[in-house]
Amino acid sequence: MNTLIINHDEVKELLPIRACIDVMEDAFNELAEGKYHQPLRTITRPPDVKGVMAMMPSYRAGERPLFGLKAICVFPGNAALGKDAHQGAVILFDGNTGELRAIVNASAITAIRTAAVSALATRVLARKDAATLAIIGAGVQARTHLEAIACVRKLEQVRVAALRKESAESFCRELKPHVSCDLEAVDSSEAAVRNAQIIVTATTSRDPVIRREWVAAGAHINAIGTFSPKARELDTATMVAGSVFVDRRESAFNEAGDYLIAAAEGAIGPGSIRAELGEVLIGKHPGRTSEDEITIFKSLGLAMEDLAAAEYCYRKAGEISKGVSVAW
Repeated sequence: MNTLIINHDEVKELLPIRACIDVMEDAFNELAEGKYHQPLRTITRPPDVKGVMAMMPSYRAGERPLFGLKAICVFPGNAALGKDAHQGAVILFDGNTGELRAIVNASAITAIRTAAVSALATRVLARKDAATLAIIGAGVQARTHLEAIACVRKLEQVRVAALRKESAESFCRELKPHVSCDLEAVDSSEAAVRNAQIIVTATTSRDPVIRREWVAAGAHINAIGTFSPKARELDTATMVAGSVFVDRRESAFNEAGDYLIAAAEGAIGPGSIRAELGEVLIGKHPGRTSEDEITIFKSLGLAMEDLAAAEYCYRKAGEISKGVSVAW
């Protein structure tokens, strides 16, 4: 038996964001149809360590059954070292025999599939005329999100804010040659968010970076930066004012600080979550219902996204002879 190893650069070549949006759409349709089994992620948080390790297993039924496992370490301080905060691997096992089929770089998978899911949510939830994007954060996810959102809306202006303005300025200098819209670093989250029609929060902040009074009527928010019950990017008033959509309810009820902190304050409850993204895709929920509605997509990142993205890389690698095949 041989196992295929696919590295970071190969994932970027094999899984362009536009293609990944379609892969994620298929995966969320299948999730809504009950074809995936995935327990909640297990997170190991050793004391006095500036990072965590997460284990994210999943199984997909069907003609090509697969087990997937993402084992990933998250070190927020890596940005200061010029490294991705996410380090690890997505491992694919044959669903009929259990054989190890592939080991795929998880940093690239995570960056691409997270942005692709946000783009998918933006495509179905944001106003059709949305053309102004605010990005809070200037790291890896900010970069992939700019590319991904541009795949589903014709952007005219992008405003970027970060904890240090120099980071936002560096981001804009780096990416300006690759975009056809106005790209500007601004002094604050408020300056980025006011009058924005699409908002992406891609931070490691434990406290809100978005306030309700900054958010315009009709805006769509992709909140993607946190997966801890004790951290949030949106304040309670924003969660109350918005129509909240999630990747998966069970994950939101156990891991989403944006939801859990507001719920602990008594401001919202389970009924505040309108639908899962997959339910909107299959027509079970209409999604946005008015032009002035504020829609929020709280993304936690699901193991099935990693399985679907890694499988796509595995199949494409076989077609064009990428990766390294090793006897196992």
